[in-house]
Amino acid sequence: MKSIQINGTLRSEFGKKGSRAIRKTDSVPCVLYGQGENIHFTVTNDALRNLVYTPDIYVVDLDIDGKKVNAILKDIQFHPVKDNILHIDFYQIDETKPIAMEVPVSLEGLAEGVKAGGKLTLQLRKIKVKALFNTIPEKLIINVSKLGLGKTIQVGDLSFEGLELLTAKEAVVCAVKLTRVARGLAAAAK
Repeated sequence: MKSIQINGTLRSEFGKKGSRAIRKTDSVPCVLYGQGENIHFTVTNDALRNLVYTPDIYVVDLDIDGKKVNAILKDIQFHPVKDNILHIDFYQIDETKPIAMEVPVSLEGLAEGVKAGGKLTLQLRKIKVKALFNTIPEKLIINVSKLGLGKTIQVGDLSFEGLELLTAKEAVVCAVKLTRVARGLAAAAK
């Protein structure tokens, strides 16, 4: 898994008033959960850009006033109108305990349904998994070469070694949908 370095500074003011003051200085209030006591700190918006606005997942090497910690991005809150980052939660990694996180999905192969005139659509970009940190892959690769016209792949149809899938089993990951051309060919064949 890729890693990214982020520097933070401890914060002493909490609550709405303190958070507003932090956001006015172009910083984001953050919390580190996990081992023992929670750590409240701030990070600049520029430092978070490469972590937040990417489809990849990262291990975050946090440096909070000299204390170095490995963590993952657990939760992020955006402003409902301006889309600014309001708050971020990080979770400290423990090598011996399993963690839950969302992993991006990557489709591989040419589906049979696409050859027959259908259109392949990815409906679930990330799947939530639970496993030890060092066994979580960068991407979940799903082979769609046997997927027929009008068929779907659900989370319950998938299995990956060493990973427990937490996303609902009925959730559709990808589907081959009928297009107008495929419907016309099917009608003409009858």
